[in-house]
Amino acid sequence: GLVLGAYSSEKDDGAAQFTSAGDAFDRLVSGKLRELLSLCGPPLKKGKTRVFHGLHQDFPSVVVVGLGKKNAGVNDQENWNEGKENIRAAVAVGCRQMQDLEIPCVEVDPCGDAQSAAEGAVLGLHEYNELKQKKKPIVTPQLHGSAEREAWQKGVIYAEGQNLARYLMEAPANYITPIKFAEHIEQKLRSFSNVKVHIRPESWITTEQMGAFLSVAKGSAEPPIFLEIHYLGAANTNDSPLVFVGKGVTFDSGGISLKPSSGMDAMRADMGGAATVCSAIVTAAALNLPLNIIGLAPLCENMPSGKANKPGDVVRAKNGKTIQVDNTDAEGRLLLADALCYAHNFNARAIVNAATLTGAMDVALGSAATGVFTNSSWLWTHLYEASILTGDRVWRMPLFEHYTKQVTDCPLADVSNIGKYSRAGGACTAAAFLKEFVTASHWAHLDIAGVMSNKDEVPYLRKGMAGRPTRTLVEFAARLSQDSHN
Repeated sequence: GLVLGAYSSEKDDGAAQFTSAGDAFDRLVSGKLRELLSLCGPPLKKGKTRVFHGLHQDFPSVVVVGLGKKNAGVNDQENWNEGKENIRAAVAVGCRQMQDLEIPCVEVDPCGDAQSAAEGAVLGLHEYNELKQKKKPIVTPQLHGSAEREAWQKGVIYAEGQNLARYLMEAPANYITPIKFAEHIEQKLRSFSNVKVHIRPESWITTEQMGAFLSVAKGSAEPPIFLEIHYLGAANTNDSPLVFVGKGVTFDSGGISLKPSSGMDAMRADMGGAATVCSAIVTAAALNLPLNIIGLAPLCENMPSGKANKPGDVVRAKNGKTIQVDNTDAEGRLLLADALCYAHNFNARAIVNAATLTGAMDVALGSAATGVFTNSSWLWTHLYEASILTGDRVWRMPLFEHYTKQVTDCPLADVSNIGKYSRAGGACTAAAFLKEFVTASHWAHLDIAGVMSNKDEVPYLRKGMAGRPTRTLVEFAARLSQDSHN
């Protein structure tokens, strides 16, 4: 099969403009493709397809997809590169159509941006069906022509990174337990000589005095794991690393403050922070990015049991601060508090944590963008610019003292794990809580609760867990590595 792109006509006469690959193929079949396309009714709209059979012996089936306007670039209103997004969406639709036709091998038109085309193909075809007997036919997308091979390969690696995060988030919680999560990441990194993976057991966590993390883990029969990854890609292995920290609650029942049963199964993806940061490091290693990255993921379950945290309990974090646990379902911030304290051991260039932290973040931004709370405009600019390229957007949220007061005004301890006005500004009070465990001058907290899953908002992702914003984290790391080179 062959997937080709066509731009919308600038004029109203409706004749679609082919990409250079489309033009070349049309010449190969003596203009038949253009002729058939014009006979097919109204002009080809963005993201819509036309399928043709029997035009050429090498490609028994050809899908032409609408790419929208030819010169679409960065849209300041939308905060992304529209041209790249159009290519990702169009190629995904074309490849899925080939899958429906049960065509196993598909060549893809680079559409003028091979990286975006590869991302669209590989992200668009991904589906978690490990545990089903009936599976969709496997489709292998490859580049049509040989011009942009390197960019295509880069796109494949970016997309496979996000697909790894999607796989981990989608898998049932009895398949991805804390230890299984850690082993899966270790296995992905086994072939890289410049990566060390440490799977730290409960005894180590206890020695490190991570009392907040342990207080969440003790409610479950599954032992906690602290996963620590060292990727040494810089020429000088002593260069200050970028530190990624990810919340790794492999299942979140809410604990004693039990969640409603409706939709609780989705809480298998409450380790989305750990899944995205670990997948970003796997991707950075595959791309051989020239910088050092350390990944930290506290992994456990949050379950109700006779040993679980009780509302009103007070626990002690690694930095000595006491925390009043007023709601056991605000557990992610307890794991992150200890992991963020530990992250300060590494003389980091920047600390970036990701977490499916608050339902309030979903209420604020929905699935349009990841909320970013940061004390560093330098860090924000890098994350923002990366997200324009990937189309997986970020939006800056406030880290005001106003919110800090709401978590530090606490009857029994130094801080409370929820703001004193309960639901008001919930994503902001959660960020303010985390800030109490950060002294680094370049720190960002990404609340990814709103982008955790996809219904139909991102056209090149199927329904299910989204693995966002893995590609933005990778692009951000790549920009940081260029920064250190210059």
